[in-house]
Amino acid sequence: MDVPPVNLAELLRHPDDLDKIAALKSECTRKKSAIDSQLRNGLREQLETTQAGMTGLSDGQKTVQQIKEEMMKIDKICSESQNMIKDFATINLVSQAHRNFGAVETMRRNLDTFNERLNAVQEMLRDNDQNAEQMPYLLPAHYELTQLRNIRDDAIEQIQRGDDPSLQSTLEDYFERLDEAIAWFDDQIDLIARSLVGLVTADNRTLVVRLALIIEAEEKSDQRVLALQEALKDHKEIATRFQSITDGAKTVRGYKDKFLGAIKARCQEQIDEARGEFLGDPTALEKSLRWFWNDLNTVRLGMADLMPKKWKIFRTFVSIYHGLMHDLLVGLIDDPESTSTHTLEIISWPEKYYRKMTKLGIRQDELTPHVLDNRETELVRDFRALIIKFLDEWIDRIFKQEQKAFADRNVENGTLDEDENRYFRTRNLVDLWTMLREQVDAAANSKRADVVEGVIDAMFQRLRARQQAWQKMLEDEAARYENPPARGEPPPDVDAFQTLQDWLVATANDQIACIDDAEDESRLGYLSDFKRKYTAAVTPEYLARSDEALATIRDGYVDLGTWCMTKFAQLVFAVDFKAVMPDFFTPKWYASAAMARMVVTLEEYVADYQEKLHHSLVAIFIEIFAEELLIRYLSAVRNRGARFRRADAFQDKIFDDLKTAFEYFDRLPAELGGMIKNTWRVTEPFLNLLAAGKDEVPDAFAAFKAEYWDLQISWVEAVLRSRDDFERSMLNAVKARAAQMDVVRGPETIMSRVK
Repeated sequence: MDVPPVNLAELLRHPDDLDKIAALKSECTRKKSAIDSQLRNGLREQLETTQAGMTGLSDGQKTVQQIKEEMMKIDKICSESQNMIKDFATINLVSQAHRNFGAVETMRRNLDTFNERLNAVQEMLRDNDQNAEQMPYLLPAHYELTQLRNIRDDAIEQIQRGDDPSLQSTLEDYFERLDEAIAWFDDQIDLIARSLVGLVTADNRTLVVRLALIIEAEEKSDQRVLALQEALKDHKEIATRFQSITDGAKTVRGYKDKFLGAIKARCQEQIDEARGEFLGDPTALEKSLRWFWNDLNTVRLGMADLMPKKWKIFRTFVSIYHGLMHDLLVGLIDDPESTSTHTLEIISWPEKYYRKMTKLGIRQDELTPHVLDNRETELVRDFRALIIKFLDEWIDRIFKQEQKAFADRNVENGTLDEDENRYFRTRNLVDLWTMLREQVDAAANSKRADVVEGVIDAMFQRLRARQQAWQKMLEDEAARYENPPARGEPPPDVDAFQTLQDWLVATANDQIACIDDAEDESRLGYLSDFKRKYTAAVTPEYLARSDEALATIRDGYVDLGTWCMTKFAQLVFAVDFKAVMPDFFTPKWYASAAMARMVVTLEEYVADYQEKLHHSLVAIFIEIFAEELLIRYLSAVRNRGARFRRADAFQDKIFDDLKTAFEYFDRLPAELGGMIKNTWRVTEPFLNLLAAGKDEVPDAFAAFKAEYWDLQISWVEAVLRSRDDFERSMLNAVKARAAQMDVVRGPETIMSRVK
């Protein structure tokens, strides 16, 4: 019934954890139903117990009242009879003297024969020890010991009534040997009680029955003593007149409690042995506890008819054994010697335990407390958190190594590797995926899908975070070359620029390696191999749900690889073409061959990295570079001093730039070259916007906008302002035409990136 509190802050750490709300709600509903069922059963049992107790109290009160009334009647009759009988006082005095004489005579005879009878008992006990499997004198020894105990108790009671307490110590010394015999007998009883299951298994039924007879007799004696003590306490004045009827045991001897204690002690010994075996071998829990079910089954089948029915001996054994099993498991959880492997076995144990108990006829709701205090969910969460902790430590360690390697990338010998295809690769990617697969194995060892699924979810989050961390690390370093240094900061190291480009290439190659499934070669990328690794350890429902997360990560690898190529191209413009780009469309442009130099630089980069860049990225790299060149070229209308004069041959110069670029595109593979040239066709409406007459400008804009729906009006304004014949009316006319157009939105075009 003790359920650990749910901490939503721990369960919902990340936005993606909101997807788990339905599962968490279902789990909480299931737990609530189980707890409600336990509460109803417990309430019903409590009500039944309370009702039975109240009925017993009522009956007891009636009985006590009847006894009191009868005793008062007897006392009244005795008082009245004294007046009815002549010379009653004399007769009563003689009667008392006779009774006292008889009691003294009996006590003297008992004391005279005490040692002889005690010797006989010791001889019987000795014979029992010599034949421990049968103990033939168990019942006679018990009978004689009971008589000797009563003699001792009567003698001690008589001494305590006397006026000379010094004689009590003498009498106690006389009875000292009796205590030794009692202890001897108790040891034999304890031995039998500890061996009950073995005796039943060996079909030694008579010894079990004799033990039951002794325990039952002692139980009745204890009940009688307790009843008399209660009567003496509540009705002392009346009860003292009838002390003569209190012959027998004077104190509670507790053999029933000793009997149950011996059963518990034997079970505890076996539990302790099982605990040691389990701590030594985490897989041995079920094997080390095999005796547990054998004992209970033996009691159920062979012991119930040998014991008093009121004892409900099978239920008694179940209660004792269940309590010790609970203590064992809870103790193991908090044991410093216990490891996560032990915890896994313990988490899986309650299901097996209750299944076996059900086979014995014991329902789960009849066993209290819960064998693991309902801590399975907590333990699963803790174990999952432990794996995730190791996962985070590994990922942090790997990323710190990568950060250090990136920071030291310009040292001698470099910090990049090459794979079997001579592609640049970073050094830690293989270690990362190896670690992830090992953690999947660690989670799968729990044989619990919820553990594996929680760990996989955490891995998805870490993989996405890793993509973002890598991009930020590269972005921060690239920003040092793209932006001018702040006042007081040294300029970026030019020698480290090429190694930054190498790292961008290596990072892009890593992304492809993660998702490159070469099915014709029966080789999977890291991500697909990772999915295959965990597929067998999760539920079909989770497998279907995880496809979305995998698709997101796969898209992230594609996006990061593309981003690396884009950032490479942007860095080339920021560093290599930094001095060239500001001259475009200015007077210097007419006399320069900037486009030719840029195309040559592009060819050189492609040649340098052709063998170091994954083959699937080469075409993407060229396409990105060509698009970046086009974007920068069109954006150059914003350059300081950019001016298109009607008197200048600006159209011829633009044609010359485009010719240079298209000659390179023609040397590319036909499909790639054709795709790039098709993108560069946007220069035609650009040129029309520059060359159109003032009145034709709105029509040129409309044609441009109809083909490129995401053409930005701010860039069009910059183009118009770069014309030497610009007038405000031209811009107003364009805006008016834009307001009249009903543009159909479609896929994004190159003009969305030209600002």
